[in-house]
Amino acid sequence: MTQDEHDATGPSAPTSGPDASTLKTRRRERTGIVVSDKMRKTVVVRVERVYRHPVYEKVVRRSRTFYAHDENGTAHAGDTVRIRETRPLSKLKRWEVIGVVKQAEASGSAAEA
Repeated sequence: MTQDEHDATGPSAPTSGPDASTLKTRRRERTGIVVSDKMRKTVVVRVERVYRHPVYEKVVRRSRTFYAHDENGTAHAGDTVRIRETRPLSKLKRWEVIGVVKQAEASGSAAEA
């Protein structure tokens, strides 16, 4: 078997062409609440997950914060946003804001702060 035949029939995936785009992995997406929007083009998003404890069967809530890039500055504290995994943009920032799902209610909490 020649090298050309091995390349054509081997299990390697194509690196270019129409099939290459379908083989890429999907980026993870999460939905969370903006905790802080005090930085320029960056928001801190808290993503909460709820699961049942395997032994005690109690509902457990765990949360994690992600730093996300917000190019247009559309997300503000209290908003529910969708974020997507991206390449590293800084030391902590590896996510980007896709869009605002729900805006925070404009209650008196902003005036109190």
